[in-house]
Amino acid sequence: MTAPRIDALACHAAALAAVDPVRLVAACLGRDGSALVLRARDGRPLARHAGPVLVLGAGKAARAMGRAAAEIAAPACCGGLLLVPHGEVGMAGPLDVATGAHPVPDRAGEAATARLLAVVGAAGAETLVVAVLSGGASALLVAPAAGVTLADKQALTAALLAAGADITALNTVRKHCSRVKGGGLARAAAAAKGLWALVLSDVVGDDPATIASGPTVADPTTFADAAAVVARCLAPGAVPPAVRTHLTRGQTGAVPETVKPGDAALARVHTVVVGGNGDAVGAAAQAARARGYATRVLEPLTGDAAAQGARLAALLRASPRDRPVALVAGGETTVRVCAGGRGGRCQHLALAAALAHAGEPGVLLAAGSDGIDGPTDAAGACVDGETVARAAAHGFDAARALAATDSHPLLAATGDLLVTGPTGTNVADLVVALRPAC
Repeated sequence: MTAPRIDALACHAAALAAVDPVRLVAACLGRDGSALVLRARDGRPLARHAGPVLVLGAGKAARAMGRAAAEIAAPACCGGLLLVPHGEVGMAGPLDVATGAHPVPDRAGEAATARLLAVVGAAGAETLVVAVLSGGASALLVAPAAGVTLADKQALTAALLAAGADITALNTVRKHCSRVKGGGLARAAAAAKGLWALVLSDVVGDDPATIASGPTVADPTTFADAAAVVARCLAPGAVPPAVRTHLTRGQTGAVPETVKPGDAALARVHTVVVGGNGDAVGAAAQAARARGYATRVLEPLTGDAAAQGARLAALLRASPRDRPVALVAGGETTVRVCAGGRGGRCQHLALAAALAHAGEPGVLLAAGSDGIDGPTDAAGACVDGETVARAAAHGFDAARALAATDSHPLLAATGDLLVTGPTGTNVADLVVALRPAC
């Protein structure tokens, strides 16, 4: 393993440590005597509560976040429910744990969401609901709007993902086909003493209305916005008829809008973003500087993954060669998937970078902070200037694999996959590109 590759892995490890969900929750939720206290990230007190506490949550980091919240709230914690992806293991203290599918929802997630909404709706006037939310909750929290079925939502979600819809567009549609997203959880908790939401961001800009599809905040988007996304991204035949009817009825006012600013459901709600992609990027950059790299933090990555991979390789090549150089970025790119291709956006970005960086010194690591990149066993990949040559030696054509969105088999053969398993956190993606002095 080369020194730049070792350094890239160290930067990745530092990024994950910076977004440890237990530490982030403890920074914003604490106790003052017998009272539970909610604080902003800058330490300002926002609210306090001295009574029973119910902890609920959903997302890829929900287990760790929920366990931390329950431990801080004890002995006032009277239980709760967390919804996490299938396959996760581990305890969550006094909280029940249910599982569902991601990124396309399933019947288990629908049943678990019904349980969660029932628990929230039964919370009494003296009970505070603490909700822990992270990336992945948009798929896990599935409560189809009236007239829309789970099958409709599954088909719609799969089609939008395959079309390369970004997270803002995807969640705009999700919110308008759901009873829990777009402020729906706040509506369900209207009879409780209050609702405090601790949110770990996986979206660029940390917009609470986009993270987890904004179940506890006002939604600035409309049915018209959702219909525009569907029209832009999908052919008419790819839209389930029930969804098309629902969106049309929403635009005419026949279906109530999502929660908007000033709604009474938000009167006793506090939502705090406890951390996000910027924390991971900052920690990775600090680690690179500590290892002697002249480090540049780039603007968040969005748009086509392959285009971003090629751009990053070009930036690395154009950097001064008299010193070690690091480029660090975060964000979430998109891929328009070809049928039969296997990979994820980070692997796709890395392969594009490997093609553009062939024969050059240095490495590029691209990984999902949750440890999952697409429907594969990898978090992403760490490629170098010899990746394309190694691929050819194993019978792979890198350009053809990129065009087919089939990066995973090639990167497995070259030994460039980064496999971490689920990390228990989720703040979108991290990219670290390093080049030694040469």
